[in-house]
Amino acid sequence: MDARSFPVSFDPARRDFEPYGLTCVHWKPSRMLRPDHHNEVELNFLESGTVTYLLGGRKVVLTAGHLGVFWAAIPHQIIDYGDEPSYCVATIPLPWFLQWRLPEHLVGQLMRGQLIVEPSGRRAGFDALLFSRWESDLAQDRPGLEAAVLLEMQARLLRLAGSVPVRRTVSSRQKLFAAKGLSKVEQMACFIAQHYLQKLSVQRIADLVELHPNYAMNLFHKAFGATLVDYITQHRVSHAQRLLATSNAKVADVAAESGFSSISRFNSAFKASCGCSPREYRSSHRVEGKGQATQP
Repeated sequence: MDARSFPVSFDPARRDFEPYGLTCVHWKPSRMLRPDHHNEVELNFLESGTVTYLLGGRKVVLTAGHLGVFWAAIPHQIIDYGDEPSYCVATIPLPWFLQWRLPEHLVGQLMRGQLIVEPSGRRAGFDALLFSRWESDLAQDRPGLEAAVLLEMQARLLRLAGSVPVRRTVSSRQKLFAAKGLSKVEQMACFIAQHYLQKLSVQRIADLVELHPNYAMNLFHKAFGATLVDYITQHRVSHAQRLLATSNAKVADVAAESGFSSISRFNSAFKASCGCSPREYRSSHRVEGKGQATQP
């Protein structure tokens, strides 16, 4: 049955910062009672109509025929829409997106909380077909099709990067903190998103935004509904999920490559997040064509 017959809309009761994962669905716009934020890169495409967001406190309007992309960890809220929009939304887990190593000017702008919009509408027909295909493929829950969707999403974002002006080069630290629109919590989230594979401490993160560690932790929790430690762990678990599904690496190596200091800590965090062990996850989510996993 056609998924277009069953558009979804924002559920204000959904758990704060609950991930959507890899998705593509037709969305029914509604005025949102509160902002949403989740740790995925979000792609929006309207075949008709308009949608108005508050994104990081700024009002932005998406119009038909122009692909829009933003990092959804930045609080975003639909406050208006018009002309009965036909509206598609795709979400890509941030660690997967970062692994693609897309052009730095595209990634940098997204991490600074900017909405990137395709300036020309000449790809509108192409995008309508892509989103329809992604929606159909992901609804089938077949790993081989999921891998194809990810490759097509990566290619589409590469094309988008070619349409985005390259701005004057600045240092990584300047890129991270120069945007006046980013709050302290968003700065912390950006830093974690770019450095979660490294050894991180609350003290280091708090120092970067010049806050006392206790105040930084409280501020972050109020904004995102998650502790700094849980947010780092969420990134690492998502990174491990990708490795388990797409590589033959031993579970112990996946744990180390995902930033966990011990296999026991990894197993505990993974089960708490995913409801299963890493081995069980690999068995259920294996991408076709990768062969058998090497046992630890």
